[in-house]
Amino acid sequence: MSGKKLLGAASAALMIVIVLTLVLAPAAGAAGKYKVLYAFHGSDGDYPEASLIFDPAGNLYGTTLFGGANNVGTIFKLTRNADGSWTESVLHSFAGSDSPSYAGLIFDASGNLYGTTPSGGAHMLGTVFKLKPNADGSWTESVLHSFSGGSDGYLPEAGLIFDAAGNLYGTTSMGGPHRQCDGYGCGTVFKLKPNADGSWTKSVLHSFNISDGAAPYFGSLIFDAAGNLYGATNGGGTYGRGTVFKLTPNADGSWTESVLHSFKSSDGYSPIAGLIFDATGNIYGTTRGGGFHNLGTVFKMTPNADGSWTESVLHRFGGTSASHPDTGLIFDGAGNLYGTAANGGSAEGGAAFKLSPNQDGSWAYSLIHAFHGKPALGADGGLILDSAGTLYGTAAGCSRGCKGVVYQITP
Repeated sequence: MSGKKLLGAASAALMIVIVLTLVLAPAAGAAGKYKVLYAFHGSDGDYPEASLIFDPAGNLYGTTLFGGANNVGTIFKLTRNADGSWTESVLHSFAGSDSPSYAGLIFDASGNLYGTTPSGGAHMLGTVFKLKPNADGSWTESVLHSFSGGSDGYLPEAGLIFDAAGNLYGTTSMGGPHRQCDGYGCGTVFKLKPNADGSWTKSVLHSFNISDGAAPYFGSLIFDAAGNLYGATNGGGTYGRGTVFKLTPNADGSWTESVLHSFKSSDGYSPIAGLIFDATGNIYGTTRGGGFHNLGTVFKMTPNADGSWTESVLHRFGGTSASHPDTGLIFDGAGNLYGTAANGGSAEGGAAFKLSPNQDGSWAYSLIHAFHGKPALGADGGLILDSAGTLYGTAAGCSRGCKGVVYQITP
């Protein structure tokens, strides 16, 4: 069972994707050509579950939950070689219990990497960290904030996002002043502001209270053009099945939260991944459960003239093709959606899928690749696209003794 499932189940007991690159559309309806770029062996990383990111030179970066010098996770880089092969290097091995989150990394304009750990830090309740490249090719890690629990929040499982001023935004799955979640806080949205002396000041923008959502999990927040923040919570809302929410900044520096949609089961539940916008301001995402046989959905949120939003289900997972999508979606330049599902496919090893819009407003589902353990098992990380339309992702498990892989799929 993937780390996401284990952690998701534990948090549920407590009641608790940004488009990277627009590219030409791949061929419709055909299975993609799958290739393993790198297989981990333990000392170089183990269990890569987070999505990857590119640098401007086309190198890949990601994290592993285990492995490395201390067997508690790594940050790695994959460098593309002239012959088409890839060379892996470990940029940082975490120590103690500072294992990185499932959400992956982001770059700033200077080439520094940022991410979160759900544990570790001064209070062992999670951190926000920075990884800075040095002139000699090494990297130096520093902790920007250690979560302390209570109103400060704890268990940051989602990735981060920058605003134009260089402030960082993220969520914690637990903590906050509201104790409706079986005596635990229901999670927070936070901001980290950089100071002139290199320190960072943290503030809580919103604390969830079940009625307006509970436990934002692995999905990073997204901004709209007006500076409003959007995200999803795994639980809470009107029906206790999760929400899509919006945070609007006020003139006095505070933020106002509003629930755009409360899931009720038939339209999905437990949206644990991030959201994305299309060019016209519609929102897209996935739910891990609900729909046919509780196997998950892909949904769309359409804004209305009166400020309300209408949710529609684009696809309900069923059968053996794919099930339980717990990562976000990406678009290509033709408006097709791509994603991964943790289960389904042959031998229940997970799957990568595509949704193509039809002229009548429906969407056509196609299976791109079924993971069946030769060698990869478990499509745990989300997908990214390069400028040629090639998909890249991570699979945490293997059936041949390796410790997970980075792969590519050419549609």
